[in-house]
Amino acid sequence: MMQLQLQQLMETLNATEPHYIRCVKPNNLLKPAIFENVNILQQLRCGGVLEAIRISCAGYPTRRPFFEFINRFGLLAPEALVGNYDEKVACQKILDKWGLKGYQIGKTKIFLRAGQMAELDARRAEVLNSAAKAIQGRIRTHSARKSFISLREAAVCMQSLCRGRLAGKLFVKIKLEAAATKIQAIIRRDLLKKYYDQLRVSAVVLQIGFRKMDASKKFRFRKQTKAATRIQARWRCHKAFMSYKKLKRGAVVAQCRWRGKVARRELRKLKMAARDTGALKEAKDKLEKQLEELTWRLQLEKRLRTDMEEAKAQEIAKLQESLEVMQKKVEEANALVVKEREAAKKAIEEAPPVIKEIPVYVEDTKKVESLLEQVNSLKESLENEKKESEDLRRKYALEQESSEESRAKLEETEKKVHQLQESLHRLEEKFTNIDSENKVLRQQAVSMAPNKFLSGRSRSTIQRGHESGHGFGDARMHAEVHSPSSMNHRDFSEVEDKPQKSLNEKQQEHQELLVRCIAQNLGFASNKPIAACVIYKCLLQWRSFEVERTTVFDRIIQTIGHAIEKAQDNNDVLAYWLSNASTLLLLLQRTLKASGASGMAPQRRRSSANLFGRMSSQSFRGALQGVNLSFVHGGLSGGFDTLRQVEAKYPALLFKQQLTAYVEKIYGMIRDNLKKEISPLLGLCIQAPRTSRASLVKGSSRSVANNAAQQALIAHWQGIVKSLGSFLNTLKGNHVPPFLVRKIFTQIFSFINVQLFNSLLLRRECCSFSNGEYVKSGLAELEHWCYHATDEYAGSAWDELKHIRQAIAFLVMHQKHKKTLHEISHDLCPVLSIQQLYRISTMYWDDKYGTHSVSSDVISNMRVSMTEDSNHTASNSFLLDDDSSIPFSVDDISKSMEQIDIADVGPPPPPLRSNSGFSFLMPQTE
Repeated sequence: MMQLQLQQLMETLNATEPHYIRCVKPNNLLKPAIFENVNILQQLRCGGVLEAIRISCAGYPTRRPFFEFINRFGLLAPEALVGNYDEKVACQKILDKWGLKGYQIGKTKIFLRAGQMAELDARRAEVLNSAAKAIQGRIRTHSARKSFISLREAAVCMQSLCRGRLAGKLFVKIKLEAAATKIQAIIRRDLLKKYYDQLRVSAVVLQIGFRKMDASKKFRFRKQTKAATRIQARWRCHKAFMSYKKLKRGAVVAQCRWRGKVARRELRKLKMAARDTGALKEAKDKLEKQLEELTWRLQLEKRLRTDMEEAKAQEIAKLQESLEVMQKKVEEANALVVKEREAAKKAIEEAPPVIKEIPVYVEDTKKVESLLEQVNSLKESLENEKKESEDLRRKYALEQESSEESRAKLEETEKKVHQLQESLHRLEEKFTNIDSENKVLRQQAVSMAPNKFLSGRSRSTIQRGHESGHGFGDARMHAEVHSPSSMNHRDFSEVEDKPQKSLNEKQQEHQELLVRCIAQNLGFASNKPIAACVIYKCLLQWRSFEVERTTVFDRIIQTIGHAIEKAQDNNDVLAYWLSNASTLLLLLQRTLKASGASGMAPQRRRSSANLFGRMSSQSFRGALQGVNLSFVHGGLSGGFDTLRQVEAKYPALLFKQQLTAYVEKIYGMIRDNLKKEISPLLGLCIQAPRTSRASLVKGSSRSVANNAAQQALIAHWQGIVKSLGSFLNTLKGNHVPPFLVRKIFTQIFSFINVQLFNSLLLRRECCSFSNGEYVKSGLAELEHWCYHATDEYAGSAWDELKHIRQAIAFLVMHQKHKKTLHEISHDLCPVLSIQQLYRISTMYWDDKYGTHSVSSDVISNMRVSMTEDSNHTASNSFLLDDDSSIPFSVDDISKSMEQIDIADVGPPPPPLRSNSGFSFLMPQTE
């Protein structure tokens, strides 16, 4: 019994992990199973155990290091240990999870209250029990599933055997039934067939009789209807013929009268047109005369302006000199006044003692009075001088303002002169280029003429030789037989023609492959068009620019033209070809140079003038003239990294001109397509005042309809902005040069400006306050688009709307009657002419606030200035004209675009990559 109790005690000690052991007597009799509580408590009290227990309960009896605590109770919160390398934080998370309070955490140990360790042990035991139960459940599930699978396999085997026996019996039964059914079907078929044959024969007999009767009835009815139709037709024909004659007579009479009336109208119109043409011719002659007079007047005005500016400068210098003189005089007068004041003060100070001592005091008072009068006169003169100086300063300020205006005008004229000088320099460069190209073309024509003459003369000599008979032929045969050099030359030419033909065939194959390749959309590499770079590399490699006769340029131009004609309305395709054509034109502009007269001397050569023929003939002849067969496969010296100047022949210069024409044509097509796209939306924006007034004429739903109408009207501007944005994305996607993009949008915004401004001047409903606010909101949308498009692509497009912007600013301006003509024409609307301002001012009406336009004095001043301008200007038209010209040249493109490095394009397209003749296009690795 003692051993059993001792064992239980040891188990309890191991489970609870106490800090000390104290043995007590359970009873004084020393017998088992007797537990005296009072005696045991007395022993514990006397031994100090209760006091120790009380002290330990008041403190932290349980103390464990972090490692031991985590090792024992880590399974209570395994998520605290995942990814956490701090033992202190892990212990705190475990205790917080189970809701223990009053514990303390030290540097290396954790301190627990009494009973908390037992509670954690209980929780640990629960977790272990639940884990053991889960493991046992899994094992039992596995064993049960294993036994179930074995039972199921045995059952399946038994079921398959039983089903096989049953299926065999069923098959025999079905086989017998099928045989019986087949026999019955055959017997029934024979019986039904006999019955069907009898019915068929009887039905055929009845059908023959009934059809015979029906056919006889139909034949009789047809004969009757045919006779009746003939009679009716004859009668109707007679009746229709009579009515037709009556109608014909009436129609002829009516046509004669109407044609006479129309002929009289046309005669009247022709007479009026003849008068108008005569008047137009006279007006044209008058306008031409007025134009000459105006040009003469303009020159005179320029001279007068220069003279006036010189006179103003002289006047300003004189005024400045007079002002300086007046300032000196004022300073001298001020100094005299100060001296006189000091003298008067001294005299006044000396006066009292003189009166007391000297009896003659009247003279002194007279002196003082005279001095005071002089002082007052000097003050008056000083004030007068100040007023004069202020007047002079005002005049000086006015003259200075006028001089500043004249300076600004001079600066503008200097800028214009500078621009004109630049344009003149460009025109001179163009003229020199065109002159050199014309020289090349003339020399080409001259070189071609002797060849034609020689060929014609050779043909005539051959014909004369044939006509002269056999004597000339026999002599020639004899000479050829006896001259070995002629035999050798003929054999050499035959040997030479064979490689030349093969090279010509290779050249044709390469050209056809290049043309087929560029007809496809090859895309872009490093923001450069692949097709343009490939064409340039091939032409430069083949030395096509230096050839006097070749067909490769014509084939490339035909391919481009065919692609453009197929996609005239497809902006994506047009932008792709504009990018390729402009890039190729830039490369040609920086590469080609017109050859001089020395390089165009007529040379005698063979009929085949292509590059490969010349190369083969030169290689066979052994002449060291720079080009050999190794050049075809070896590539250019130095590669394509740097652009070198090449002396261009006639086909290359013609190709450059054709390519320039195609760039201008594609540019115009893209611009016109965008104009067509936004023209309906611009028309809706112009018609907006009518639609807005129609929407406002509604009673109770006025505000709702007004808001809906405003949203619908703003949608038109948003549609224009959307079209511009999609068009810009198309151009960006095809890497069109930003210079051309800026030019396109500049002309488009100029077109918008012309349409809106002309509609404003021609329609009175557009000159209203509300329409001004509406157009202002639309212009804000366009300005927002220009801001997002950046100056790289929008450029100065926003400045093209200056006419409509200033006109709209005038429409939405309040208190117009307080503005003067100078403020309107110089500050608010400096771009608009007096005729345009007069038109807007007279057509303006305020449909929102009921305010008035400008004052009557301003309108009268406008009329006076219009009459004065009508004597000096050639045209009194107040409308704007749309500029549809091409606003750039080849030099502008070459100056605006950056240097193109064609070595960064990368490998050629797959069709050319697989051909060994285009190996020079592959990027060379060092």
